[in-house]
Amino acid sequence: MDRTLRLSLSPTTEQAESLLETMRQFTHSFNAVCAQGWRLKEGNAYTLHKLTYRNCKSLCPELVSDLHVQARQKAAEAVKSALALARKGKKVSKPQSTLCPPRYNVNSFSVDWQKGVVNLATVAGRQKVAFSVPAYALALVGNRVSTADLVYRPAGRGTNRKGRFTLHVVLKLGDVEFADNGQCLGVDLGVTRPAVTSDGRLHGKKRWREVSKRRFRLKRKLQSNGSKSAKRHLRTLAGRETRFRRDCDHVLSKRILDGITVGTTVVVENLTNIRQRVKATRGEAKRRLHSWSFAQLRWFLDYKAEALGCRVVGVDPRHTSQRCATCGHIYRGNRPSQSRFVCRSCGHRANADINAARSIRDKYLVGWSSPSDAAPSEVASSQPLLA
Repeated sequence: MDRTLRLSLSPTTEQAESLLETMRQFTHSFNAVCAQGWRLKEGNAYTLHKLTYRNCKSLCPELVSDLHVQARQKAAEAVKSALALARKGKKVSKPQSTLCPPRYNVNSFSVDWQKGVVNLATVAGRQKVAFSVPAYALALVGNRVSTADLVYRPAGRGTNRKGRFTLHVVLKLGDVEFADNGQCLGVDLGVTRPAVTSDGRLHGKKRWREVSKRRFRLKRKLQSNGSKSAKRHLRTLAGRETRFRRDCDHVLSKRILDGITVGTTVVVENLTNIRQRVKATRGEAKRRLHSWSFAQLRWFLDYKAEALGCRVVGVDPRHTSQRCATCGHIYRGNRPSQSRFVCRSCGHRANADINAARSIRDKYLVGWSSPSDAAPSEVASSQPLLA
């Protein structure tokens, strides 16, 4: 089980220059491999290594060989991804970077947890740079390290006036074995209500949506103004919505998993390509749909459930909001409004999102999991569907 720990680095002025120059040369090597791979439509890392290594080494002789290899590996991954998107008909261009984060492995960096120092290979030789660990991640300190990416955030106009280096270290933790206990928790993800679970819990706060709407109105007003002051204000707002959304998804995923027992299966809808399937062509509905971070929330649920000894699977999302969780009757008119569900067959009444969460759970119990997810080890055909 892998986890990423972000270390805040505190380099001296000379060390900072060495790290920046290392990043520049790593980026140069990365872009050179991307250009060759894109020209030849080749994404195989072994082939690109034979075609580009000597040339990249001669262009950036101060960069250690291992970092050249990692730059080639990153470039091969980028080119392969771009070519895959192009084959699907998506509009893509040649991958390139302005400041690509160097990737380190056990041969090019080491961490001394007791002294709080990380040893990094740079163009000026090995550098021992002090680091600090955030309080919430202290429990991860001391685990075996795998790889790391050096990230630089340039100086800004706010509190970040000198630029900031962080090292994203991948740690190897012990795996938590999953032992199915037969219990399932259905989760209905939505735009209006962030998440609702089949046990009747409603997750998320209305304040979150209001914060996003207020920030959107402010950005639109500043963009229409166009003055220097407005542009300066826009730069301070850059990335704020992304960080806020990420924090909300962390809170949401943690609350969904609160109180579940080890071995529980968490069932969600497979929402891949939902933006292409749902018709929202204009206005606030379109903006909310395209800013919906359901993939990020699913990712957070996956790794947090894995740490608890649980698992997350996906089911086909079709008709989950129209199906009665009591009798199974499917009809579009069963949901007269966003929040109300009234079955036209048996008369069952419930909150529409809670009913949908129970339908999602029931889909898994009868073996309708999504083909892209792991199927249940044993289909619970002998278990009654819970209402």
